[in-house]
Amino acid sequence: MSQRIGTKLFVHRLSFYTTQEQLKKLFSPFGLVTQADLALDPITKRPKGFGFVSFKSEIEAEKACKAMNGRIVNGRLILVEPANEK
Repeated sequence: MSQRIGTKLFVHRLSFYTTQEQLKKLFSPFGLVTQADLALDPITKRPKGFGFVSFKSEIEAEKACKAMNGRIVNGRLILVEPANEK
């Protein structure tokens, strides 16, 4: 029995120059991205190097997770995993 991953992914080790729009565009080939958010430093308003991407379906999220985990994006090896939704 496979573990359900949900529709939200945690993306980390992103370049600090990655924008929210780039993040959405990066994951959109795998399905309908309903939300793409970067964590920002509250003082400097600069990205912290991680974010979340949500898909319309779990199948799309699973495809994106498998395809994007370990890819080089903007010169950095990114990691993608299911988000802990609690």
